[in-house]
Amino acid sequence: MIAGYFVVLIIIAYLTSRKATSESFFIANRNAPWYMVAFAMIGTSLSGVTFISIPGMVASQSWSYMAVVLGYIVGYLVIGTVLMPLYYRLRLVSIYTYLEQRFGFWSYKTGALFFLISRAVGAAFRLFLVAGVLQFAVFDGLGVPFAVTVTVSIFLIYLYTFRGGLKTILWTDTFQTMAMLVCVGVSIYLMADELNLGFAGLVKTVKESTMSQIYFSDPKDDKFFWKQFASGAFITIVMTGLDQDMMQKNLSCRSLPDAQKNMFWFTLAIVVVNVFFLSLGVLLYQFAAAKGIQLPLNPATGKVIGDNVFPLLATNHFSLFAGIVFILGIIAVTYASADSALTALTTSFCVDMLDIKQYDEAKQKQLRQATHFGFSIVLIIIILIFRAINDQSVITSVFKAAGYTYGPLLGLFSFGIFTSRGLTDKLVLPVCVVAPLLTWFINANSKAWWGYEFGFEILMLNGLITFLGLLAISRPRNLELNPVA
Repeated sequence: MIAGYFVVLIIIAYLTSRKATSESFFIANRNAPWYMVAFAMIGTSLSGVTFISIPGMVASQSWSYMAVVLGYIVGYLVIGTVLMPLYYRLRLVSIYTYLEQRFGFWSYKTGALFFLISRAVGAAFRLFLVAGVLQFAVFDGLGVPFAVTVTVSIFLIYLYTFRGGLKTILWTDTFQTMAMLVCVGVSIYLMADELNLGFAGLVKTVKESTMSQIYFSDPKDDKFFWKQFASGAFITIVMTGLDQDMMQKNLSCRSLPDAQKNMFWFTLAIVVVNVFFLSLGVLLYQFAAAKGIQLPLNPATGKVIGDNVFPLLATNHFSLFAGIVFILGIIAVTYASADSALTALTTSFCVDMLDIKQYDEAKQKQLRQATHFGFSIVLIIIILIFRAINDQSVITSVFKAAGYTYGPLLGLFSFGIFTSRGLTDKLVLPVCVVAPLLTWFINANSKAWWGYEFGFEILMLNGLITFLGLLAISRPRNLELNPVA
């Protein structure tokens, strides 16, 4: 089944990558239908970690994550009305080109560098976690070593993306998004059937569960609704609007109005999909309780390990058919995220670091394919390092550290869009390095200092510190040198 799945992806890649150019690879020739982009972005915006973690977290966090999802709506509104018009007006291929036009060389390279670090570590972390699930569920039983699983998986991603890039990914991610949604739907249906729940009973069960709570009581609680809501808005602005991976698809639409339609319908879809994931989580715990299944506990805390719940039930307690659907679903959502990340890393490095536009098409193709292969190797190496460390807390800390690097992007773009001042360009990189370190220090001590525990809103603090640092090195702007507002 897994082999057949990849055969389908490679066939799609073959059909869509013929006569592909660098423009096809980077922005799909700017003629992608908006409705395809909207649907394909669902799979890209999620990941295997989301697929496993959101259902698993409802026992400890209830539906507090729904506040983050509702915050997404505000974030996508800002992207559609503020960032997209800017990107389309400047006809950008890499969104970080804006920073060069607005501030200068070092600001541009700093933004691109922070994206490359964030996305490389983030994509590798997500692939590492899901590869572990696939290794446990499938490949250990076949005697396939973990290194082989990872290498072959990334090689397959490289194989179906290296020619067509974004032009191919829009089609493969459409297919993979459909596979992921079918998996979630089938899992919900089969559990509801086992629990003798019709549609009305299913809705009632989810609605009345204590795991469907949203928290409005204590502002210091990291689950407090308005903290989560604001965090969701800023996470969306930064990790979609200021992220080459997500914006590359939006820039492939034929026009700004098409891109905005794509963003509107995608926003509605992503809210609905997350409701399904949270509902699935409630049903997983209800199913386990009804069947008397002992869920895996963390020996240190005695609490259920949420990330293990869906994989455990799907591969050990669901039917064979449901188990296969789960495996295909997790592959779909993982590779929809990973193939897009690999293409975005290639795009950013080629455009932002190699200035690929200065070469003819033949040289561009050579550089593009070499870069694409190079980042495939980088992802394999990072994943194998994670495996060698074999300490989940250390690996999670590395991933969180990569998340800190989005704060400087928030600060840089905010300063560029909402002020008219210029910057002392050579000091931008030091400011953007110091800001995440200072944010980490405050986060590590905030509970002891103020009894306040940061959640996702740490991104806002990081962006604010970066903004203030940039303000300190700012100067009145020379409009002749920096005409981009």
